[in-house]
Amino acid sequence: MYALVDGNNFYVSCERVFRPSLQGRPVVVLSNNDGCAIARSNEAKALGIGMGQPYHEFRRLEGDAGLVTLSANFTLYGDMSTRLMSIAAGLGPEQEIYSIDESFVGVAGVPAITRRAHLVRERLLQWIGVPCGIGIGPTKTLAKLANHVAKSADRKPGSYPGEFARVANLGELPASDLDAVLAATELGDVWGIGRRIGEQLRAAGLRTALDVARLDPATVRRRWSVVLERTVRELQGQPCIQLEDAAAAKKEIACTRSFGRTIQRLQDLQEAVTEFVGRAAEKLRRQESLAGQLLVFIHTSPFRRQDRQYARSITVPLRRPTADTLHLADVAITALQAIYRPGYNYAKAGVMLLDLQDQAVKQGELDLDEPGADRGRLMAAMDAINRRHGRGAVHAASAGTTGDRREWAMRQQRRTPHYTTDWRQLPIARA
Repeated sequence: MYALVDGNNFYVSCERVFRPSLQGRPVVVLSNNDGCAIARSNEAKALGIGMGQPYHEFRRLEGDAGLVTLSANFTLYGDMSTRLMSIAAGLGPEQEIYSIDESFVGVAGVPAITRRAHLVRERLLQWIGVPCGIGIGPTKTLAKLANHVAKSADRKPGSYPGEFARVANLGELPASDLDAVLAATELGDVWGIGRRIGEQLRAAGLRTALDVARLDPATVRRRWSVVLERTVRELQGQPCIQLEDAAAAKKEIACTRSFGRTIQRLQDLQEAVTEFVGRAAEKLRRQESLAGQLLVFIHTSPFRRQDRQYARSITVPLRRPTADTLHLADVAITALQAIYRPGYNYAKAGVMLLDLQDQAVKQGELDLDEPGADRGRLMAAMDAINRRHGRGAVHAASAGTTGDRREWAMRQQRRTPHYTTDWRQLPIARA
């Protein structure tokens, strides 16, 4: 048995914890540079605002409907996620953190699991103020579907039986009742069925999750793929996807950003690329890997029709795989200088660390020309300082020293304070 704990409209819920005045109001959290909607309250969804919809298309609702728009505060959301996951872990003996707001928990053998799930949900609401939906099922796919049922029954009364609101346990249903739930679920709401496969299934005459569950797995494998076959088997109650105790190491790590305003100077691009290298290298060290290649790209904005267009990338193989921020920054700046052309309004840049390998596996080589090049302890110290004092407390000098005043810094005009991670931004309660 598996449970899926999922924070409702997570980014919005985190903001509401510290600004109770947002309760009941339409709220949207915007992406980097305040570009588009990446989280919406139920009230904002009711206004017709879509996920990923550009901000300029619904800006008028701030005046017409009292919409509140906020810049993304990922520092706050990450810290609140850590708190949510630590509490959700009390649901069962095994846990897989699936995303910033979702966690699978193995609950096999846990007694009175439905009642326990209600208690954990109430604890999450009381301790950190984030409402959650919890779905339980004999497979991860059914647990994911149960979570959809729990949130839909709460948010849209009548879509599913009311007893499924907030917590839905499909594992305790008789077969006929489970079939009724599957029949009420559109096949596009099933985990593992994307838009393209969904269109093919509808073309074949299927409409609901029950239609998919009744397919023959062998036929599905021949006609579509082994991935869809696993989905079908999981809907039939056969576990095919196990919990992952530790996240698999990434095969590539990227850090890319659109700039708050277009930039032309090489120095500004060097600062941005150095910053991106630092963030990517920190993630690389966290998963105990080394990079064998580094890619740098820059380009103008295709939406600025009045500008001359330019886009270029370059991949540099590294002689020795490394996770050293300073060495990677040197390589990235050299690569940037090779592709930079003056006179263009650059809108975005990024770096990608490629050809990743485990840091425990190294090619032996005589250190003839780079004495003292191993800066592992320095990198560990840098990471420790940044964890304690905040991202960017220590960084390569080529990233600049002017902080958020840098020309390429993102627009975040509506970002709320870092309530839980910065002493200077702690909320103050007054009587």
